[in-house]
Amino acid sequence: MDVTVCFSVGTVGLFFLGSCSLRSIMEHSQEHEASLEQTQRYCVQRPIYNEELLQGQLHRRERTPQTLRQKIAHSCRCSSKKAKSHLYSCIPILKWLPRYPVKEYLLGDIISGISTGVMQLPQGLAYALLAAVPPVFGLYSSFYPVFLYTFFGTSKHISIGTFAVISMMVGGVAVRQVPDEMIPVGYNSTNVTDSLEYFDARDTKRVQVAVTLAFLSGIIQLCLGLFRFGFVAIYLTEPLVRGFTTAAAVHVFTSQLKYLLGIKTSRYSGPLSVVYSIAAVLSKITTTNIAALIVGLTCIVLLLIGKEINLRFKKKLPVPIPMEIIMVIIGTGVSAGMNLSESYRVDVVGNIPQGLRAPAVPDIQLIPAIFVDAIAIAIVGFSMAVSMAKIFALKHGYAIDGNQELIALGICNSVGSFFQSFSITCSMSRSLVQESTGGKTQIAGALSSVMVLLVIVAIGYLFEPLPQTVLAAIVMVNLKGMFKQFGDIAHFWRTSKIELAIWVVAFVASLFLGLDYGLLTAVAFAMITVIYRTQSPQYRILGQIPDTDIYCDVEEYEEVKEYPGIKIFQANASLYFANSESYTSALKKKTGVDPCAVLAARRKAQKRHAREIKKANALRKKAVLKLVNSSSNDVEASVKHEIANDELPVNGRYADASVQDMSPDEQEHFVEPKLNIHSLILDFTPVNFVDSVGAKTLKSVIKEYKEVGVRVCIASCRAPVVSELTRLNFFDNAVTREWLFHSIHDAVLACQVKGRSGSQADSDL
Repeated sequence: MDVTVCFSVGTVGLFFLGSCSLRSIMEHSQEHEASLEQTQRYCVQRPIYNEELLQGQLHRRERTPQTLRQKIAHSCRCSSKKAKSHLYSCIPILKWLPRYPVKEYLLGDIISGISTGVMQLPQGLAYALLAAVPPVFGLYSSFYPVFLYTFFGTSKHISIGTFAVISMMVGGVAVRQVPDEMIPVGYNSTNVTDSLEYFDARDTKRVQVAVTLAFLSGIIQLCLGLFRFGFVAIYLTEPLVRGFTTAAAVHVFTSQLKYLLGIKTSRYSGPLSVVYSIAAVLSKITTTNIAALIVGLTCIVLLLIGKEINLRFKKKLPVPIPMEIIMVIIGTGVSAGMNLSESYRVDVVGNIPQGLRAPAVPDIQLIPAIFVDAIAIAIVGFSMAVSMAKIFALKHGYAIDGNQELIALGICNSVGSFFQSFSITCSMSRSLVQESTGGKTQIAGALSSVMVLLVIVAIGYLFEPLPQTVLAAIVMVNLKGMFKQFGDIAHFWRTSKIELAIWVVAFVASLFLGLDYGLLTAVAFAMITVIYRTQSPQYRILGQIPDTDIYCDVEEYEEVKEYPGIKIFQANASLYFANSESYTSALKKKTGVDPCAVLAARRKAQKRHAREIKKANALRKKAVLKLVNSSSNDVEASVKHEIANDELPVNGRYADASVQDMSPDEQEHFVEPKLNIHSLILDFTPVNFVDSVGAKTLKSVIKEYKEVGVRVCIASCRAPVVSELTRLNFFDNAVTREWLFHSIHDAVLACQVKGRSGSQADSDL
């Protein structure tokens, strides 16, 4: 095809010329160089490219395929540079610590580490209650994993440690495996409920469950990181995570009501646990401990005031006011001074062992019972951490490695489990404090863990009189940010109804089915929405913006015009088994041409015309016979001769013959419904893949439209899609690469040439 096109595109400028002289181009460019305010333009002169012509002019790079043995040998080949690179990627601290600018970063890291550490202490104690383990294990979880992340993590600003959502998930599993109603073997059932030994035995078993869960979730994260499965977090979309965490906030708030009110109720897990917890609290609301309620409400009010002050005077305060540790200190002092535990029956933290525990192996026998829960905790924990890490990395201009983050979290959880820590992840509130107070590197996190270590080793026993209602108040106030996520409903209502549906399903399912089944339901629903979007894409007919090579939706813009005789069809999805049928239906509806209907109309018109001819012939025959009866013998002979020469139907063959002898006007009126298009262009710009069903559908479309005289072209088909079509034996003698074009405009110009040549051929005939 030797047609040449010259583009000269501005704001809306494109001129189609048979040739473009150098002088005119120079004059045109000089005019635009004189004015800086006008849009830049370009002029391109080239042939109309189809796939066959383009591939004929290009030369592919020669690539020698490697055998499996060569690939294994290359991956196993080791050099000093490669070994150093792997070592730095596995232990990032070896790369950044030698270059640590002490004068610039150290002061900020010290202030940030102290500020984060004073938050780690109360949150570690409080979130241990969520995990259904004694408070001291929250301190263990705030030390070992945080210290380990300094060596293996790639984010400089996130604060690893206990987090409400993960702690709630851990507590749900622990309560399910070791419920409050469990009667330990060897105890007298008549006094076991009031026995201190019973609670110690129950807590010990729950600690075993929590520790084993941390070990298993860590191993899962470690394996996912080593096998480069960091992409699994993409299936937890932002609406899903926000709906899930909002439901988790409701779970957490409900579980803390009994500590705030100072009443004794069982803890529930599984489906409808929120309903059962609220019902249990309401059933014993008359036993509320007034002293515990007053202390808790006072702490809530003071914490909210402190957070509001920190928010309003954030720029003026050098560091945020550590209201949580202040409440812990005041609450401990008031409880010890007034002897709240003995005088008012207020539940306190109780025994906090001094020093670190010896490492112990998790209970491997529990793994089958908690495996699914460990997967959910591993994925949710990684999703929380990597999302916050990406936010800070983007803000401060550095990169994180998602797979290394998985490895770091896996090491923190699995190794920490040997020292009685439960599952951890990134805390949003502490991460914001660590970043806002001047933290520059992971040194800040290490310093916060050292502060927790000092409490465990030296002064932990001082917090034994701390009322549990104070910890409940700290947990409830920290849920404020999560409850603000209810505002997402209005936001997603305005922006995307499908994302709103994901948020609502994640929230409702997690609220009533439990966090584990709720997460599974939400992920399944999110996948269904993806299938729905690809199965029900948007279909458009495109037209040209005048004098440009730009094509847009004809229904959206008034300036867009269609070429006479050419339809350009676009679907914003790939073509595969799930949407192939809807693609064909939409194509026929949008173009207004249904080949099957056209062929059926033609057959119907042929039969109708044949009946009219048959009726006319019958009338003629009747008239001739009448003449035969009334004429003489010589006239009779001549009439018979005339009848013998007439075109009468014989064995049903008259229809084809009559149709062939009809004039073009008769064929247009009686037989062939006139089509207003001669070419159909399928825009494959949004198509990412085509499967075997899609290829067969596409081939069937080309064949059907060809039968009614409409040429089908494919435009903007990407190289991977062309390779897939080739592999699926799409191209043959009937469907060639000649009608596969590099762009829509190439296809339009080619169809115009074919249309003009076809019209000329018809006029010649």
